[in-house]
Amino acid sequence: MRTSLKALTASATAALLVAGLAACSSSSEPTSSATPAANACQNVKSGATSKSVKVSGEFGADPKVEFSTPLKVTDTERTVVITGKGEKTTAGQTVGLGLAAYNGTTGKPIAPSEGYGTSAPVTAKIDEKAFLPGFVRAAECLPVGSRAVLTTTAEGAFGQAYGQLGVKQKDPVVIVTDVRSVPPAPATRATGKPVAPTPGLPTVKLNAKTGEPSITIPKSDPPKETKIALLKEGDGETVQKGDTVSVQYKGVLWRNGQMFDSSWSRGEPTSFQTTGVIAGFTKALEGQKVGSQVLAVIPPADGYGAAGNGDITGTDTIVFVIDILSTSR
Repeated sequence: MRTSLKALTASATAALLVAGLAACSSSSEPTSSATPAANACQNVKSGATSKSVKVSGEFGADPKVEFSTPLKVTDTERTVVITGKGEKTTAGQTVGLGLAAYNGTTGKPIAPSEGYGTSAPVTAKIDEKAFLPGFVRAAECLPVGSRAVLTTTAEGAFGQAYGQLGVKQKDPVVIVTDVRSVPPAPATRATGKPVAPTPGLPTVKLNAKTGEPSITIPKSDPPKETKIALLKEGDGETVQKGDTVSVQYKGVLWRNGQMFDSSWSRGEPTSFQTTGVIAGFTKALEGQKVGSQVLAVIPPADGYGAAGNGDITGTDTIVFVIDILSTSR
């Protein structure tokens, strides 16, 4: 066995993220990770091949799978073995799955099953640009509590990553997926208690719908040292040095209020280590609690220095509003 389904998923997702970052670096225009058409359910139909696969065992437990070999696959088919009564999965949603895959020629598992029994469900996004396409087709648009069988080719199951699992492009593959949970949607804005503004610093007004801040710069010279002020105080975990944080943020120039960067403009939060950003941003994060919203006024010494960066000159003081959504270490 060359790799596990979970490890393959993680490596494929990492590769997609790298590709996405490369695309972002070559264009200033925000891009979507998937179009509505790409995310729409494909409503894969049941057929004789998928119906021929016999699956037994309780939902959520490792399935017992039986079928005649070699299995002949001419198209992708899905048969729902158990129909759940929970929330129906939707395109682009993050769900918790049980995963199992079998070689249609030999009948043997392609990799150890994942996410069944006492193991935590495998967290996956119902989006073939972010997850293995066969499991997306198996799980999409089904209620939580459902179990489905999908028959397809190795490429249909694993995309271009099929070679990492020791199967050939057109080899028949049987997938069994249990839709075990729909985790709560991750936070997209700070939820802490509002704090009185600090006099002399920029003022912030939030969009009622999205939480995106509008930042107004005072008619005065910027401070000569980094200033950090709480706008909302969260009650979550404290961010430690070196943590990986998920944040929303917006950055503007003190001299004219011009925005130079914003996760809100890209449509989703971003994640990074606290030690992997400019010093002023690090100071704004470490020691704060998840759920907080932080205002950071950063002079060049704690920003991009004399060299500047893009629209930021070597003398520019920059201003960030940061929503701290989660932290991990």
